[in-house]
Amino acid sequence: MASIGTRTKRVEGFEMVTGSMRYTEDLQMPGMLHARLLVSPYPKAKIVRIDTHAALAVPGVVAVVTSADLARLGKDARALLADSQTSYTGEPAAVLVAESEAAAVDGIDVLRAAAEFDALPAVLSIDEALREGAPLVRESIETEDGEAAAHATITVEEHKAEKPSNIANRVDFTRGDAAAGLQKADVVVRRTYTTSRIHQGYIEPQATVATVDPATGDLTIYTATQGQFYVRRETARILGLSEPQVKVVPMRVGGGFGGKGMIFQPLVGALTMMFRRPVRLILTRMEDFLTTEPGPASRTELELGATHDGNLVALRVKMIYESGCRPGSPLGITGLMMGGYYRFPNMSIEIMEVLTNKPTVGAYRAPGAVQGTFVIESAMSELAAKLGVDPIAFRLRHCVNPGDLMPNGRPWPKMGIRKVLEAMDAHPVRRRPKRPGEGEGVAIGGWPGGLESAAACIRANTDGTFQVLMGAVDISGTATTMGLIASEILGVDPSKVKVITVDSSQAPYAGFAGGSKITYTVGTAARLAAEDARRQILSIAASHLEARVEDLEVAEGHVQVKGTPTVRLSLAEIAQMSMRFGAKYPPVFGVGSTTMTQQSPGFAGHLVRARVDRDTGQVKITDHVVVQDVGFAINPAAVEGQMIGAAVQGIGWGLFEQMTYDEGGGLVTGTFADYALPRASHAPRVDAVIVEVPSDDGPFGAKGVGEPPVVAAAAAIANAVSDAAGTRLTALPISPERVVQAIRKGG
Repeated sequence: MASIGTRTKRVEGFEMVTGSMRYTEDLQMPGMLHARLLVSPYPKAKIVRIDTHAALAVPGVVAVVTSADLARLGKDARALLADSQTSYTGEPAAVLVAESEAAAVDGIDVLRAAAEFDALPAVLSIDEALREGAPLVRESIETEDGEAAAHATITVEEHKAEKPSNIANRVDFTRGDAAAGLQKADVVVRRTYTTSRIHQGYIEPQATVATVDPATGDLTIYTATQGQFYVRRETARILGLSEPQVKVVPMRVGGGFGGKGMIFQPLVGALTMMFRRPVRLILTRMEDFLTTEPGPASRTELELGATHDGNLVALRVKMIYESGCRPGSPLGITGLMMGGYYRFPNMSIEIMEVLTNKPTVGAYRAPGAVQGTFVIESAMSELAAKLGVDPIAFRLRHCVNPGDLMPNGRPWPKMGIRKVLEAMDAHPVRRRPKRPGEGEGVAIGGWPGGLESAAACIRANTDGTFQVLMGAVDISGTATTMGLIASEILGVDPSKVKVITVDSSQAPYAGFAGGSKITYTVGTAARLAAEDARRQILSIAASHLEARVEDLEVAEGHVQVKGTPTVRLSLAEIAQMSMRFGAKYPPVFGVGSTTMTQQSPGFAGHLVRARVDRDTGQVKITDHVVVQDVGFAINPAAVEGQMIGAAVQGIGWGLFEQMTYDEGGGLVTGTFADYALPRASHAPRVDAVIVEVPSDDGPFGAKGVGEPPVVAAAAAIANAVSDAAGTRLTALPISPERVVQAIRKGG
């Protein structure tokens, strides 16, 4: 029986497509209060007065809570709301709680009208933040691990500011002498590239419901989060509780892409502690755009040089991230990817993050890798064109191999960048002549892979079924994958295995569901737990059948003597023998735990054909091929789903998505009517090509597959559009206006 490597439907798929799945917003609790946020109307403002009298007179309004009210729960709790000053448009300054959602809406309108804010000088762009004498965004020095750091494990030395400054952090990667190398170059690409702030675009807004045990004061938080243990740890710290006093129940996540970590869970927990009643906070779409943590904007100056015979000689990069009001941009991962795909003998990469009066940034699928890859892959294609060589052949000539050094001086582990490029080059789209007005673009992108410890348990049931217990939140079908791993080892049909994500009070530890590490880490723990359960099963069967363990096999839900299938026991019988009064054997309960110390990088390449209307600037993707090294496809259907979804998400990065602010710092794109996302009509047929370079450590050779396929998508689209337009496009998104301007400018 082969469970792995076969196309399998997601176990929760029926609930999802029929609309019967239960999300946080669907929860109803007796006596529940409803919370709404009062947010700052200015990018930087002094809170003059929050007049609560009129709002409290609204029928159903219970209270208005400010930072001062939270102070009794501790210093960290007080910081959950702005105190005397706000740092961005949309920063919460107070929260209103009411008996019903309708009363909360009425009350917040009244409270908003009565609140007074005095606008203060603010900085809203990179240039403003760097200007001599610019107002400081933060008066103190802050460090921020952020959720982007939960996605990948990398070794990078950051240079943090030693005194308050709008420049928060900086990283440098150097090799050889980039300046001298560029002087020797015969052909040089010099460009400035920009990317925009971009929202994760999930359908379900941020949502949390919290309750408190009136006797013990323990909190229970029901929330859409990608990392329940992260929420538990930080909520406990902020509210001055021990971790066992906080139980997090991870609800189904209606889209995350890195944006469903922890934002308002501690605030909702604080409110329920104050009022001793359940509290519910479901953001409106506008609130979600205003107050959450998008991916950062960037500006990059690049010089890339080669000799006439096509040898790369030097790369020099100066990149700035615009991080909002707190540090948190993924500097290290950007530098590693930007300078890590190719063998540059001379390299200088400097990346820094600048603070502005906008919301702080967070993780968005493959944080930092998309921006860095857009830069280097745009330059590599342009350099290949200047040299008159094929862009894939040029990449194959210079791409790294296992053992080559990354920008941080560590060697690349086993990975499949070369095989991905070769598969792209062999694809039939490459052989097809380009149609009139059509351009071709290619790009390669990678992800180092996350590392984290993880554990899982497997329990046998007396009816011959099994339950896998894990603490990882399933955002992409990983529960189905865990079931396939367990069923393969246990020798049972996948329908006999049920995977359960347990809440934080009982679940074995698992990390943040991001960074393409859940299958790699929790999947390994599930494999170990299944092997442990299998050993126990065989031991019981060997004792009962009076046979040696090595003479037994598991087949079709039974343990039997090899070569004598009539001498056998069903798995149900074995479980029953271990779970009854007077049982001779201990219950079958498999445990697996691991800490992964070796990364398994994943690479994906995109081959895009695009047609450009030179009069209107409209872009149409005519062909899109994604080639990805996945190690081993445990569930090919799920892997292809990740690849196809990433291609469409890349169309959003490349052609549509940007958070736009007006001159006063107000968000212009605060709804899905204003914030452009790709629609079904924008998505071409995507050909997903799986390459398998097995991991030495992942279950059955599998690697994480979520991050890699999005990394190079926007870069390939930009290269295709530039080829079709006959001029280089250097800013994302590539809007029709930018296309027309570039064509008219002629370069």
